[in-house]
Amino acid sequence: MAGSEAAWQIAQSGTPVILHEMRPHRPTDAHKTDGLAELVCSNSFRSDDAELNAVGLLHEEMRRAGSLIMQAADRNQVPAGGALAVDRHGFSHMVTRMLADHPLVLIKREEIDGLPPKEWGRTIIATGPLTAPGLSAAIADATGEEHLAFFDAIAPIVYKDSIDLSVAWFQSRYDKTGPGGTGADYINCPLDKDQYHAFIDALLAAETGAFKEWEKSTPYFDGCLPVEEMAKRGVETLRHGPMKPVGLTNPRHPEKKPYAVVQLRQDNALGTLYNIVGFQTKLRYGAQAEVFRLIPGLQHANFARLGGVHRNTFINSPAVLDQSLRLRAVPHLRFAGQITGVEGYVESAAIGLLAGRFATADNSGAQVSLPPGTTAMGALLNHITGGHLLEVTGGHRSFQPMNINFGLFPSVDAPTSENGKRLRGKEKAVAKKRAMTGRALAAFSEWLDEPQLEAAE
Repeated sequence: MAGSEAAWQIAQSGTPVILHEMRPHRPTDAHKTDGLAELVCSNSFRSDDAELNAVGLLHEEMRRAGSLIMQAADRNQVPAGGALAVDRHGFSHMVTRMLADHPLVLIKREEIDGLPPKEWGRTIIATGPLTAPGLSAAIADATGEEHLAFFDAIAPIVYKDSIDLSVAWFQSRYDKTGPGGTGADYINCPLDKDQYHAFIDALLAAETGAFKEWEKSTPYFDGCLPVEEMAKRGVETLRHGPMKPVGLTNPRHPEKKPYAVVQLRQDNALGTLYNIVGFQTKLRYGAQAEVFRLIPGLQHANFARLGGVHRNTFINSPAVLDQSLRLRAVPHLRFAGQITGVEGYVESAAIGLLAGRFATADNSGAQVSLPPGTTAMGALLNHITGGHLLEVTGGHRSFQPMNINFGLFPSVDAPTSENGKRLRGKEKAVAKKRAMTGRALAAFSEWLDEPQLEAAE
């Protein structure tokens, strides 16, 4: 994601760029194809609401900056309520084709097993969380820091025609529409109290895959926690997470509110595949089929893909990168994407977008301009280059990966109503989000138009 976006931004500036991709010569534990920007987890880019949601705001900033990733997402969207979800194969194919067809992009299919040599000049490392061992070891040597690591998990995908729609029904939470949506974009499987507790018992009793010895002490990232790990935190945890029943009404029993609901989201343009939302898992394959078929509506489910877990790595960016994403110890190298400590598809691509623009400025002799911290891109950049949130772990402070969220933005003054009275509760929260996103888009547009300025050290 990040490497594809960085290459696009550089080429669109009129600068030739070489994109190195090791697949198919060396596969990864998660990728299934040799396509660029392959989506290995969810097919959702999450909320597309640029007014009230931080990730929706990031979408809009990327669109304004000519993002290839957002062009491909918009062209390959599938219905998903208020979210922007994509046909994963169409999306990857479009990104691959547009880069391959660009006259200034050369794609080389080869593994780079060490740090790029200095004679290559300005280079961006956007190898993501599944960096090959040779390059990973070289990065660790160059940074002088240990890699921090966490596990990422993949949710199962079900064939739509195997879902029992006499039990399940179509509806988005609160009937919310979104890009390409109708307000009835998710398949909902209801559970009563007894069914829910039976499911939790089976989930906790099921066998999980074994970790390798070197993986056992690696922490999960909370934003992509396996469903069985969530269940271990308490019997009601899933009812307040991916199985929450709010905003949904079973049309067959409108008077009876479900105790819990499992949602499935369309995964391809044909509408033949649906993924189980929030059900990333490390259960063994046989156990997955057995446990997930306990969900009403999925009792006869056929799985196009079962879930899995893989190890992700990221660098201690605040310690080793400058504000323009250069490696302090080796300034001709930049880093981008999930390896820098951002989480999520669009967050990774956004950092790739910035790295590409920064490298282009360097290459042309211009000075680098940083996006304002009041923008989504600026907030992400600040997080990974020093303005991050710290977490105390084992008696010391450690850098942790982060999705875009309004907590990374500078605060805004609490808005008042038209008659001058202070807003309260939900009205105040909504008004603050609107003020924050309005401020961000104004600042981002100014940044796109302004001449390059020197990045602070």
